[in-house]
Amino acid sequence: MATLSSVFDPRSIALIGASDQEGSVGRIILDNLLKAKGRKIFPVNPRKDTLLDLQCYPDIGSVPEHVDLAVIAIPAGAVPEGVEACGKAGVGGAVIISAGFRETGAEGALLEKRLSDARKRYGMRILGPNCLGFVRPDSGLKATFVEEMPPPGNIAFISESNALTSAILSWGLYADIGFSMVASLGSMIDIGFGDLIDFLSNDWKTTSILMYMESVGNAKKFMSAARSFALRKPIVVLKPGRFIDRTSLERSSTLFVPSGNDAVYEAAFKRAGVMRVRDIAGLFHAAGVLDSRKLPRGPRLAIVTAAGLEFAYAGAGLMATDALIEFGGEPARLSPETIRTLKNSLPPQWSEGNPVDLLSNTDTAGYVEAITACLNDPGVDGVLVIYVPMNTAGPEVVARAVIESAGKSWKPIIAAWIGGSQVRKARDILLSGNIPTYSTPEEGVRAYVNMFKYRRSLDLLHETPSELPERHALSRQKLVSLIHKALAEGRTSLNDRESKEFFDGYAIPSTPSRTVHTVEEALHEAGEIGYPVVVKVVSSQIPSPKDAGGVVTDIASDERLREAWTKMLKRVKERAPGIAIEGIALQKMIEPVDYKLVLGSRRDRDFGTFIFFGMGGINADLIRDFSIGLPPLNRTLAKRLMEETKAYRLIQGFRGRPPADLDSLEELLVNFSHLIADFPEISGIEINPLVISSGRAHARDVRILLETSPVDDGLIINYHSPYPHLIISPYPGHLVEDWKFRDGTAVVLRPIKPEDEPLAREFLSTLSEETLRTRFFSSSTNIDHEWLVLMCDTDYDRHLAIVAEISEGGRRRIIGVGSLHVDPESNSGEFALLVHDDFQRKGLASKLLRLIISNGIKKGLNEIEGQIMSENEKMIALAKKLGFSKKWEREGTQVVALSLKDRRVHSGAGHETDRT
Repeated sequence: MATLSSVFDPRSIALIGASDQEGSVGRIILDNLLKAKGRKIFPVNPRKDTLLDLQCYPDIGSVPEHVDLAVIAIPAGAVPEGVEACGKAGVGGAVIISAGFRETGAEGALLEKRLSDARKRYGMRILGPNCLGFVRPDSGLKATFVEEMPPPGNIAFISESNALTSAILSWGLYADIGFSMVASLGSMIDIGFGDLIDFLSNDWKTTSILMYMESVGNAKKFMSAARSFALRKPIVVLKPGRFIDRTSLERSSTLFVPSGNDAVYEAAFKRAGVMRVRDIAGLFHAAGVLDSRKLPRGPRLAIVTAAGLEFAYAGAGLMATDALIEFGGEPARLSPETIRTLKNSLPPQWSEGNPVDLLSNTDTAGYVEAITACLNDPGVDGVLVIYVPMNTAGPEVVARAVIESAGKSWKPIIAAWIGGSQVRKARDILLSGNIPTYSTPEEGVRAYVNMFKYRRSLDLLHETPSELPERHALSRQKLVSLIHKALAEGRTSLNDRESKEFFDGYAIPSTPSRTVHTVEEALHEAGEIGYPVVVKVVSSQIPSPKDAGGVVTDIASDERLREAWTKMLKRVKERAPGIAIEGIALQKMIEPVDYKLVLGSRRDRDFGTFIFFGMGGINADLIRDFSIGLPPLNRTLAKRLMEETKAYRLIQGFRGRPPADLDSLEELLVNFSHLIADFPEISGIEINPLVISSGRAHARDVRILLETSPVDDGLIINYHSPYPHLIISPYPGHLVEDWKFRDGTAVVLRPIKPEDEPLAREFLSTLSEETLRTRFFSSSTNIDHEWLVLMCDTDYDRHLAIVAEISEGGRRRIIGVGSLHVDPESNSGEFALLVHDDFQRKGLASKLLRLIISNGIKKGLNEIEGQIMSENEKMIALAKKLGFSKKWEREGTQVVALSLKDRRVHSGAGHETDRT
């Protein structure tokens, strides 16, 4: 398959549909392409011999040279044949400007399928159809019929909307906003958001990506690419539809959520570290500040203004405060020490609080003293300085003072200089000093809150989760047999007993339950488990026994049990006549119940299975307090899932009730995520209520629904994957392997995980300078937290690191790491090996490299390569022994490569299917 460079960095371009007619799409695109630097342009039009003094060709096959990119602007009906011809001619990529495909109905959808099939046959990369194309201002390349060319810059803009793309190009030109790329995706039959993020991650000119997204396309690729990019540079997204399907989570009786549910998109953006904004202005406000080195550590903002109560702008500080609270920030509470400091330096009439109003007759020193005092206050995370052109101090002088103050603190300063031409020069001064500067207080506040939210997202991406107890081996086959049995009986859900077996396998506490068929059996079992008890009708024909009157609680005696049994059965037969009752579930009633929560999983067409958590009980639909997360979870993600609900504050102790054991609840959430990850056969689970009694959680009422078809209502799922229902690959436990050195020392070889950061730090910090130098080409590697996060918290689809672990005196120790970084663009990988000095020359490097080769084959890679110092003769010899050959060598470094194509065929490697 061709690479995206064929599309976005072509050396030769053919325009199919070129024209010399003034104002036509074919003429505008040709004019645009001819302005590109260092590109060969070939017009294609069967009715012309020349166009704009260029030789014109009747078809793509007649072009005498290789063509990297074809820009296609012909009627939709002719596009599939045009793509087929491009494939036969060896064209690497195409931009299809033409419209008239699936957006027009069934006939257009058939045309789109034909061109998609042609693309797959020849391995082409296609942008579109029905797109505006793209612009790369730095090289002057405009593969579009939009005539505007914005200035070069560091922002990339990717849009699903043609109209918005055109508007952004015009706006960038007007506002002098520079772009590294502007691209319109159109129908996304091939190139989507994930592909472009991957391409831009290797573009040093791009420091941030802005996106307008209506639908995610390939969610798995987007999540992998976005998370990888967001660890280093910001991504900001504007996605409309925040109130569409807003209540579908509560309305759904099938535990299935429609495509495009906004709450699921919000959870996905948070998980990937993507910053979401609410409007177009927010996109560019965010882009201007998120790559700042000074991101606030908290939401607490101090506001410094000097309007004075007698002037019209006196409310600027109050307006900023209102906006701060509305956008999710927090006005900083100044400490008594700060108040005293300001009292000693400011006029007696100052506001004595936040906002800090210095009054209109203040001078530059007053600004400096107020800013410095606020920055020194431990309760302040950032400062907004508001200037209005009514002060004794001039706007440019104050601007320079703000820049000087900012240089003395790690906390961010944002400026809002209100006014027109009077403050324009001052704004330029502030911007040149890297101070984010805005024309209204509200814009400044929004920028600050965006900075805080982005910092919080980064902190989540970089947070090291604590270790969980080791998972006990379970019999997946036994649990799968329960699912098959239920489906064979025509059931779409599991009964209470079967559900309890699943929960027992994953250490999820549930209330003791026994199925009985007569009142005498019920009386006997109640005597065994003890009163009070709950009785519940068991029937696969009743999705919710409660709705049919089939649940009675708080039964405290034999007499009450007999009475409840008779009345419940009568009630169920009246409300649901003709149903088959399979038994009665008898449960021990949990007392006291301090809190009722809900925990479950459902399936989204775009993002697959997700987890929800929140306030439970019969009022859950009314309260609608829930949060959403994407599995798999670790302890950090489980805690965040809880923290995003009001229920989290409640369960920490409310009106004399004891707090929940939050550590055990975190562990329960992680175990629950393991359960849903391990079983794509389960389409949804709901535990309502998940009761908290004396601090401990118990699953009381459980509903597990089963997947009944390979594709459920168009759900976008990859059924060739061992985890077809997940867009984030879980820990690949099937790769864990026991191995031994020749002397019998036991070694565990396993994929790395985020919780390994302390072990990884110890491993790296005890290596010799020579070992560090031969691996990292420098002996002064800075082993900080962010560096270790990149090493330990990996996307297992793209970066597989196998660690070798031993146990010494009861302590675990990492002694080696072999990693494989996958380049999705070229379908190749890069390997790296590092073995501790104490364990070199024992065969560990060979074992790790063999595992890397094996996993490269399983992933379907074409090639893996590695960069080795030329003096590292042992590593070079090992690579040669395992089939690598030298690719190139310069400046004391050589790259060795191994083709996996033949090995992949001979090994018959396929997709892993073992999820145990």
